[in-house]
Amino acid sequence: MEVKGERILGIMVPFLAMVSLEGCTIALTILAKTAITYGISTFVFVVYTNAVASIILLPYSFIFHYNHRMEYRQSLFSFPLLLRVFLLGFTGICISQNLAFLGLSYSSPIVVCAMGLMLPAISFILSILLGRTKIEWKNPNFITKLVGTVISVIGATCEELYLGPVVRQHPSFSTTTHLQFKQKLLVFTSTTDRWILGGLLLVAATLCVSIWNIIQLGVVKQYSQVMKVASFYSIVGTLLSTIVGYFVVNDPSAWTINSSFDLILIIATGTFSGLIRNRVQIWCMQKKGPYYVPMFKPFGILFATIFGVTFFGDTFHYGSVMAAFIAGMGYLTVMWGQINEDRGVREDKDGEKNSDDLSSAKVPLLDEESQV
Repeated sequence: MEVKGERILGIMVPFLAMVSLEGCTIALTILAKTAITYGISTFVFVVYTNAVASIILLPYSFIFHYNHRMEYRQSLFSFPLLLRVFLLGFTGICISQNLAFLGLSYSSPIVVCAMGLMLPAISFILSILLGRTKIEWKNPNFITKLVGTVISVIGATCEELYLGPVVRQHPSFSTTTHLQFKQKLLVFTSTTDRWILGGLLLVAATLCVSIWNIIQLGVVKQYSQVMKVASFYSIVGTLLSTIVGYFVVNDPSAWTINSSFDLILIIATGTFSGLIRNRVQIWCMQKKGPYYVPMFKPFGILFATIFGVTFFGDTFHYGSVMAAFIAGMGYLTVMWGQINEDRGVREDKDGEKNSDDLSSAKVPLLDEESQV
């Protein structure tokens, strides 16, 4: 019985941890949407949250790698590595996060989910354009990823262009009363006149994340203490975001935190993104393998749908839900093709030359850490 109980715990605990992680991610996204709607600048929000993450990550990275400090003697401060760390901070934080939060301000969390699910498809397209993946029409894994990419693009396009009917009309509030009611609670969505711009910004952010993942693959090959890499590129990204914010935000008072809600949200977001999410993902990958974490990404659609229907039914549309689910199906299809391809590469004695396929850029820093 003890063995069976341990086996059940070994299945349920990582599952619940990842589901909770996705739920917290969507909850923080809604809270960020609320703060941005009520006046905090997206650029200021990015700077402050990454500053908190950097403050937490730097000491934690040295503690995390303390037992491995003598195993790896290469310095992180060589010019090639410093250049890559700079590019990681530039693409992964300064550009992608500013685009993502700006896109969120023009759209909603479910649009963020749908566009984020484009990551494997964009990575696959990028790998073809860069010549790292050959076009093989007779390869079933290539066809699977191609079909998944097409489905993802269809889902993202529908998310942008088709809203559909309202999920349900709130029975208790008139339009005026509901606006007053909404101001006292959370903000889920925006007016639809800027959804296309918001979606395009989110796609651009996803493209930056794909490039960021590619750069990480090269960094991991040279320097395996990945939490130190994460802490340093977090610092670089914070500094670059501060420079961007200085020139973009014209009002000096925008840098002042005026409410306890904004302060708590900044600390919570920085702590969650800088430490909690990374640590839980690393632990789950150690227990269940590198593909376990990416497979939970579509759960964000479920949470966004539940929150949207529960709190803001009169601004939540069937088209948004269905398009997001289509994007989720495309995401899982591309991942399924990638899993089968990587399994074949591992089984093929002569397949070593294919292991650098850029479309396999999942979460390379975390993936590498799972081997430590």
